[in-house]
Amino acid sequence: QVRLVESGGGLVQAGGSLRLSCAASGGTSSTTALGWFRQAPGKEREFVARIRGSDGSTYYADSVKGRFTISRDNAKNTLYLQMNSLKPEDTAVYSCAAATYYSSTYYYTSSIQYDYWGQGTQVTVSS
Repeated sequence: QVRLVESGGGLVQAGGSLRLSCAASGGTSSTTALGWFRQAPGKEREFVARIRGSDGSTYYADSVKGRFTISRDNAKNTLYLQMNSLKPEDTAVYSCAAATYYSSTYYYTSSIQYDYWGQGTQVTVSS
């Protein structure tokens, strides 16, 4: 059982930055990928970024590429999402997720590929 707890959300002006953290505990050695997703009011959950457990490779949604950076600190069992040049359309509840099934063909961009989820943290970007 993997437990995920996000922090770092808040209110920021457009153009500003925030860093989200996701502290993992439990069976973290079994995770094959860690990801960030977000859900805005009235919209479906969407993929933001992910990092593979095997090689640390990263992948981003086009909407955040070049502005957001996903990283991890294995010693601290913590996942991060550095968000720069924030826009009002980035406003959403951001959740981290952990996958435990390994597949070399998975991009790990679909929420159904993840088994554990955090409770989410609100990010609000004002214009």
